[in-house]
Amino acid sequence: MSAVFYALNMVLRAFEVILLVRVLITWLPVSRYNKAVDLLYTITEPVLSPIRNMLSQSRFMNNSMFSMMDFSPLVAFILIGILRNVLARLSMILLY
Repeated sequence: MSAVFYALNMVLRAFEVILLVRVLITWLPVSRYNKAVDLLYTITEPVLSPIRNMLSQSRFMNNSMFSMMDFSPLVAFILIGILRNVLARLSMILLY
């Protein structure tokens, strides 16, 4: 059971790294149609798209200066952190 929690933690950590690379890539003059960049978007977009849709529907993001910025990676990092914390606590409860 410990191996399952460890594997899930590593998958979430890897996704955080991939997400960070995607965020950093947006600041560089790299073509969106580069194969490596396309792979990053293919991996991260299924998570970011629903978050982006929920944020665009919120009253806070509409009609404000924040509507021009994409906060979906920040929300994704927060959700991943919460999920990793829950997994850590579950592993402590179930394994000890």
